[in-house]
Amino acid sequence: MNKKLTRAVGLVMAGAMTLMAGCGNAAPAASGDAQTTAATEETKETAAPSGDAKKIGVLVADVSGEEALGFRNYYEKYIQGNYDVTFDYTDALASAEDEKAAIEKFASKGYDAIISLSSSDRAQQIETCEEYGLYYAIASGVLDDEQYEKYKGYEHFVCQIGPSNATEFEAGKAMGEYFKNQGVKKVALYGAFIPNPMHVFRAAGVLVGLGCTYGDANDMGAVVGQIFQDQGIDPTKVSGDVELVAYLQGYGDTTTDELNAAIQKAPEAFLSVGMATTFFAQTLSQENIPFADIDSFTAMNSQSMESGSLKYLAGKYSSSIGPVFALVVDAVDGNVIRDDEGNAVSLNQGYLVATDKASFDEYFVNDNGDTPIYDKETLDGIIGSQVTYQDVKSLVESK
Repeated sequence: MNKKLTRAVGLVMAGAMTLMAGCGNAAPAASGDAQTTAATEETKETAAPSGDAKKIGVLVADVSGEEALGFRNYYEKYIQGNYDVTFDYTDALASAEDEKAAIEKFASKGYDAIISLSSSDRAQQIETCEEYGLYYAIASGVLDDEQYEKYKGYEHFVCQIGPSNATEFEAGKAMGEYFKNQGVKKVALYGAFIPNPMHVFRAAGVLVGLGCTYGDANDMGAVVGQIFQDQGIDPTKVSGDVELVAYLQGYGDTTTDELNAAIQKAPEAFLSVGMATTFFAQTLSQENIPFADIDSFTAMNSQSMESGSLKYLAGKYSSSIGPVFALVVDAVDGNVIRDDEGNAVSLNQGYLVATDKASFDEYFVNDNGDTPIYDKETLDGIIGSQVTYQDVKSLVESK
């Protein structure tokens, strides 16, 4: 359907929907750390856009994690300061229904595009954006292969740029192997938040990297499938040289009592597939339990690395979501970039690994403040009417 027609129809429908539905307000439960509460307060929805600036709505599930805050700072403080664009962030979206309502709200306000950092139901997100004529892009993650095949030809699906599910698995596996090689025999594991595929693939990789089987399986597909089926990880199904003494459900669902119970089992390491720093860094440091995370290179993680409590970080740098912004701008300006087969751009990004403060700083210092890795000069190379898929691909693969 023609974009102008779909948007016109969509705006009428969305106007009515806005009266009945708004963005979700459920935030992840924290461990009582005052820093988490302050971080949540910092991520309230920004003011409504005005003027001729491009208007981009950002869907978020996590509003308080280190990675989420790093991404937001890059978009709002650096990108907004260098381009004629306004980002409008949702509150924490707890469900597919919240995501759909948020998109409809953005459509009713005349937005140009949606960038998604929320993953309850990305298939529905794509279909909703198509219905309302909003360009859509996934940042810091990807669809599964079957979903991408289904939606790659949609008119308004611009791109997905981030670690593939296989890359997520390998990141978890490398972390598990690191601690196995350190001689660790007892671990606690935090993660596998359902339905977020990236957390499940990471957690499956950790188990395999530790040399463990899950339900007698140790290959990616079988382990991931069982975790989804179990809606989490059942420690009784884990066997191997390293003992899983505690499993804590991810994304803030863990209570203080559950964390204390895990600590009482004396794990030699606490392995997380995301947000350990946000929820547990202070407690783990006090208990002298080393921890590892798959997160991002941020100031709080720098402090934990310097104190010695954070022993391993597989991270993304905050400006890694820069190319997604660039491709959305190109699309809004009329240059919808497609891959060599005419489909939505899909590019894989890997992780950087730090195991000490020196290696951490190598990545953190180089992507901070006014000099991010994807700075304006770099992004300008893939923004414009003459930009091609090969230009974008070459740039992303070079970083």
